[in-house]
Amino acid sequence: MADDRRSRVGLAAALSLPATAAISLGFLLPVLWLARMSFNPVDSSGALGQGWTAHQYVELATGPFYAELTLASLKMAVSATFFALLVGYPIALFLHRLESRWKTVLVLLAICPLLVSGVVRAYGWIVILGDAGWINSMLRGIGLIDRPVRLVNNHVGVTIGLTESLLPYMTLSLLAGLGRLDRGLEEAARTLGASPLRTFLRVTLPLSLPAVVLGSTLCLMLAISAFVTPRLLGGGRVFLLATEIYEQALVTLNWPLAAALAVAMLALFSLVLVISGRLQRRVAE
Repeated sequence: MADDRRSRVGLAAALSLPATAAISLGFLLPVLWLARMSFNPVDSSGALGQGWTAHQYVELATGPFYAELTLASLKMAVSATFFALLVGYPIALFLHRLESRWKTVLVLLAICPLLVSGVVRAYGWIVILGDAGWINSMLRGIGLIDRPVRLVNNHVGVTIGLTESLLPYMTLSLLAGLGRLDRGLEEAARTLGASPLRTFLRVTLPLSLPAVVLGSTLCLMLAISAFVTPRLLGGGRVFLLATEIYEQALVTLNWPLAAALAVAMLALFSLVLVISGRLQRRVAE
C-alpha cells in the first residue's frame, strides 16, 4: 500500500515537473531578479551600483506622490471594474438564459473585442471621444453644447477605454460562474408571488455573487496593471502605477525604482487576491 502511494506521488511529481520548470523560468526567476534589482543603488546618471539599499522602498513609503499614485490607480481600477460589471452583468445573464442556436454567435460577438489590439481600440476611442469626434459632433448637432466636451486626455476617457477593454473579461467570468444559477428557484419565487425585481434581488443576485466576485477580481487586477489605454487616452496627463513604471524605467532610467514599483504592484495584487478569496468563501456559505 505504501509502495503504491509512493509510486503515485512520484508519478505526479514527474508529470508536474515540466510545468514547474516552465513557471519557474517564465515567472519566478524574473520576479526574483526584479526584486533583487529594486535593492540596487543608482546614481544621478541612472547607472546601477553594487550592493544593497532600501532607498527605493523608503521613497515609496514616505513620498506623498506615490501614495496619491496608488490611490489614483485603485480609484481608476474600481471605477472601470464597476462600470464593466454594470454593463456586463445583464449581457452575461441574457446569454446564460438564452436558448437559441445563435447563442454561440452572440457569445463570440461579446468577446470579439479581444481579437482587436488594445492600441487600435484606444485610437478608436480617441476618434470617437475627441474634440472633433462623433460624440461631440452629435452633441453640437442637436444643440446641447457650444464647445467640445473634454472626453480624452483625462480620467473620463481612460475610464471609458478601460471599461470597454474589461467588458469581455467580465462577461466571460460571469458566464463561467453563472452555472450554479438554478432557474427552478427563480420560478418558485415567482410562483409564490415575488415580483421580478424581488426575485432578482433575493434569488438571482445572491446566487450569482461568486461569479461577480470572480469577474470583479480579474478585472480589478487587469485595470490596475493597464498601461496602453491610460497612456494613449490619458495623453500623458493621467498618472497611474503602470505609466509611472514606464517613465522610471525608460525615461528617467531609474530601474531600481521602477522595479520597486513593480514589486509594490505585485504586493497589491496579492492583497486583492486575499480579499477576493475571503469574499468568495463568504458568499459561498
